[in-house]
Amino acid sequence: MSEEMIFNDEMIDETIKSIRTGEIVEGTVLYVKPDSIALNIHYKYDGIITKDEYSNDPDVDLTAVVNAGDVLEAKVLKIQDNEVQLSYKRINEERANKRVEEAFENKEVLTVKVEKITTGGLITTFEDASIFVPASLVSDTFEKNLDKYLGQEIEVVITEFNPRKRRVIGNRRKLLQATRAERAKELLESLQADDIVEGEVKSVTAFGAFIDLGGVDGLLHISEMSWGRVDSPKSMFKVGDKIRVYIKSIEDGKIALSAKFPEENPWKIAETKYQPGTIVTGKVARMTDFGAFIELEPGLDALLHVSQISKKHVKKPSDVLKQGQIIDAKVVDFKEEEKKISLSRRDFEDDLVPDEPAEEAAAEAVETAETVEAVEAVEAAPETAAE
Repeated sequence: MSEEMIFNDEMIDETIKSIRTGEIVEGTVLYVKPDSIALNIHYKYDGIITKDEYSNDPDVDLTAVVNAGDVLEAKVLKIQDNEVQLSYKRINEERANKRVEEAFENKEVLTVKVEKITTGGLITTFEDASIFVPASLVSDTFEKNLDKYLGQEIEVVITEFNPRKRRVIGNRRKLLQATRAERAKELLESLQADDIVEGEVKSVTAFGAFIDLGGVDGLLHISEMSWGRVDSPKSMFKVGDKIRVYIKSIEDGKIALSAKFPEENPWKIAETKYQPGTIVTGKVARMTDFGAFIELEPGLDALLHVSQISKKHVKKPSDVLKQGQIIDAKVVDFKEEEKKISLSRRDFEDDLVPDEPAEEAAAEAVETAETVEAVEAVEAAPETAAE
């Protein structure tokens, strides 16, 4: 072999790199086919990137995204006799995962794209890294259907990072809760007692309703729902109702609300409507042994004492009245300071028929029968004596 041939072989050997599996190499695109890309990686064989190793998108058109002459970096997967198998997507995945790991360590917020909806949550991507957002961490409220998130970009924080076990967990709920807490703090600082606000019924309980005021909740107690009597909050409100209320107090971050606006207090004009001698119509609201309370209007009750129910003797109100019954009566006393109104029906024609108790009726029947027997015995006595 001549010295010139030896010299040329040595020059060729110097231009050929030695590579190993797992190494990152750079190459120039020689040609692009629909299912593969060939790279000159300065090795004795060309490097090949298949469609599957270029992107996770099964519909990607390689001829539309890569051109001859482009310079690409890729990871060596396998060295064969006549080609080197390369991966473009894995190097991007590794870099993206590194970026996600940094975000995890620094508690950084990432913007991810929702690629797929599963029964367990959202599969999202950050660059080429896959991040799973469990359904319970998607929102700060329960959402049964997550379909609206498909294709959307959302913000998350990484709360678990373990790519080897394929556990990279994103949390959106934490961000929403933090945002809500900040808004609630700002709103709470802007509110004060006697402010009139509008809100939405968030939940209804046996003792009241919780009202969302736009980021902070207030309690509307059953006693503050109306000037009238409220038997059950659920009979007044349902979730989602809009309501206008005013703030009674704010203590330790807790907001007490009321729908009993002072200007709507029925006692404000009661004196002009219920002077003694006025005939009124009301509903029997409740009864005790000493009398019946008659609702003249929501929030304003008057007492009909048992002695004023009728000219006839009434032992107890329930003998002649029924709850919910509409009756007429006359105002006999009005005490504004004590908020007391007294009624009477003694001047009315008696249209209330007492319900005779069963025990008294039975006793009267027995007494009548005994009286009849006694009279018959007396009438028969002279005839017996004559005989």
